[in-house]
Amino acid sequence: MSSRPDEEQPAADGTEVRYHHSTSLPGLLEDSGCSVLLSTYQAGQLAAVGVAEGRLSFAFRRFDHAMGVAVGTDRIAVGGKAEIWTLRDQSEIAPSIEPAGRFDRCWLAASSVVTGEIRCHEMAWGTTASGEPDLWVVNTLFSCLVGLDPRYSFVPRWRPPFVSELAAQDRCHLNGMAMRDGRPDVVTVMACSDEPGGWRAARNDTGTVLDVASGEVVTTGLAMPHSPRWHDGQLFVLNSGYGRLERVDPATGARDVVAVLPGYARGLALHGDLAFVGLSRIRETSTFGGAPIAAYHDQLVCGLGVIELSTGTTVGTLRFDNGVEEIFDVQVVPGARCPTFGGRAGDADEVWVLPAQ
Repeated sequence: MSSRPDEEQPAADGTEVRYHHSTSLPGLLEDSGCSVLLSTYQAGQLAAVGVAEGRLSFAFRRFDHAMGVAVGTDRIAVGGKAEIWTLRDQSEIAPSIEPAGRFDRCWLAASSVVTGEIRCHEMAWGTTASGEPDLWVVNTLFSCLVGLDPRYSFVPRWRPPFVSELAAQDRCHLNGMAMRDGRPDVVTVMACSDEPGGWRAARNDTGTVLDVASGEVVTTGLAMPHSPRWHDGQLFVLNSGYGRLERVDPATGARDVVAVLPGYARGLALHGDLAFVGLSRIRETSTFGGAPIAAYHDQLVCGLGVIELSTGTTVGTLRFDNGVEEIFDVQVVPGARCPTFGGRAGDADEVWVLPAQ
């Protein structure tokens, strides 16, 4: 697959980020009618990747330890180190942001809820009984799914049946969540452990997908799984330690490999016949050390792989050469061509929104 030469883009902290991408990627995004959001907690950035005048366009917004991202109809939520941010859709002003006419979608930070360092992983918008947006958060430190309430740090809603109590001990490394009909349907854990940090004992064959309603195992034996997703009636999951996108048969627990990618696979968005998979390099830490894919550490990349689901073929790639080492979450924004977050705080081009005077 051919690729464009190095290009540079300033991140929200002023760092010049150098990247490559396949020549097919801008056309894939245009033909699919979408843009992509990428979060990276190592670099503390949320990146919006779109297309302008046939070329990739990047916008960055800094968040401390940016992790889970939830895309709603009129807002997005971003999980940070100790708080969860809400950014409101202000797309009516997007065309006027310099350079004028480039952007068609804009989100501006509106509020945040302080949760403390709960190691928030994936998040998703559901709906309440009255139809209001309802944010579900994977609280990894407390091994549970939670909601938010301004009166509390968080509101526990569900935990795996093998976790005996609510405690700040990261017992099973609950990290991923797939929604169905506005509510969490399945989650991923690295091990079915009830001991403090017990998932660390053996991570390469204990990863499990759990059914939320019953608490039963859907499939197990994965290496550090992440990002379960329902799409067109099929269940997908990232077998992260092997760099694989897999399809799960919920009736039997059997899995088949859709694609193998050159990175630690984490962050998955499905759109049409395409899977957008986040890829990270491996750090030799207590979390990543010993992952099966670490044997190929010199071949691993950080960026995005785009997979055609019907064939398993990689049809597009984005690779960061510096500035970004790890991707956490990947989200697709349908109907957005070229998004932005407005100017950086303190810059001359920072954006304010005021009521009509």
